[in-house]
Amino acid sequence: MKKHGKSPAVGEGLLCAKSRPDGAPTLDNTIAGLVDLDANGLCLQWRNHLGGTPPVHLPRWLLLRILVYRIQAAAIGGLDKETLRLLGPPKGQTSDAPDTQPFLARTPATREGVKLSAGAMLVREWEGKLERVMVLEKGFAWKGETYRSLSQIANAMTGTTWNGHRFFGLRTAESMRSAKVNQDSREAGSQ
Repeated sequence: MKKHGKSPAVGEGLLCAKSRPDGAPTLDNTIAGLVDLDANGLCLQWRNHLGGTPPVHLPRWLLLRILVYRIQAAAIGGLDKETLRLLGPPKGQTSDAPDTQPFLARTPATREGVKLSAGAMLVREWEGKLERVMVLEKGFAWKGETYRSLSQIANAMTGTTWNGHRFFGLRTAESMRSAKVNQDSREAGSQ
């Protein structure tokens, strides 16, 4: 009687462990080794394979995908000339021309100098999850609840007090310092 073993899982065997005569790891083995690394390990592999440091704002999942693509492109080639031509600007135009930009850059503003239109979506990574906040006519919506300020949402997310505009990247520490200096100079001038 034939003994049946465990059936392979879906996708099992796609990354074949092939050995090379010189003992160097194969592309498949290199990529498979990246999957279990944490963000720090991926940053180290980025430095080893690509040189330099990766952008600090990238979440782990995106860092992994970019690193895998770049390793594959270095090993077996990147996009062909036709695809690069399609992705690039039309002939005779530079990439600096405003009509070649896929998205218009906009500067939001609130009372802190950041304009937010109703319907805008603010996205912040917190504890490995992307949190999305919708700007409403009066207030903000997060996880089905309505809040009057971004600070209330930041507090609900983190359990600690935050400047909401700073938490969501709408205001930097430098702009906060300059606002404080301006406020101090206005107060000194009114006395």
